[in-house]
Amino acid sequence: MVKLLEGRTALVTGGGQGVGQGIARALAHAGANVAIAQRKVDQGEEEARYLRETHGVDAFFIQTDVTNRAEVEAMVDAAHQRFGRLDILVNNAGGSFPKRLEKHSDEEMEGSFALNYYAVFWAMKAAFPIMKAQGYGRVINLGSLNGVNAHMFTVAYNASKEAMRALTRTAAVEWGPHGITCNVICPSATSPQAQDYFAANPEMTKAILLQVPAGRFGDAEKDIGPVAVFLASEGGGYMSGNTLFADGGAQVNGVAWRPEVED
Repeated sequence: MVKLLEGRTALVTGGGQGVGQGIARALAHAGANVAIAQRKVDQGEEEARYLRETHGVDAFFIQTDVTNRAEVEAMVDAAHQRFGRLDILVNNAGGSFPKRLEKHSDEEMEGSFALNYYAVFWAMKAAFPIMKAQGYGRVINLGSLNGVNAHMFTVAYNASKEAMRALTRTAAVEWGPHGITCNVICPSATSPQAQDYFAANPEMTKAILLQVPAGRFGDAEKDIGPVAVFLASEGGGYMSGNTLFADGGAQVNGVAWRPEVED
């Protein structure tokens, strides 16, 4: 059986858990060799081992703090050196915290932008000359419905994710002539952070599920991963600058996002 990504190489940030893990596994299942960038060594090494043993691909771990520019640039270089090319860049690492807008400090806002915007910006800049030389590249960035729908109490996350979405769309315009596509996936899946939110806000979780047409939260590997595989494949070569909502229809009418926060 011919695999969609046979012979392709991918770098996935935050690929050791949650949505990033699901995407990494889907890419490997489609035949891609995968570099897992993760801050936690045990998670990264275990996931790389799993990909090698389960899917028979070349997979390895790069310990990376994506809020450090030098480490991000070294991450891209390590993946390129290992594989000899870099076809697919998945910027998944990110995070948020619930807090009222007026209580956000400058440092908290800057921290969110370092994690959710600058980490992506640095990785894309480092990958660009490689992809340009190849005449082929697929950049897939993970956005959020929180930003698109302006969910309350996550303003730092919302603003940084929306800045990243604008970055992606602009790159799609500028880099398209070089055979590079750039797209955003806004997922709804049960990542560890999402599970923490849901556990802390059970009534909100019930209300959200009532507003999701699919009636459930997504599975990172089965529901989000295939979307990334399509965008990374030859078949996704004419899609660029798009935001794809892999959310069971939740974006149609929005959801009841109101986590508990301190007054």
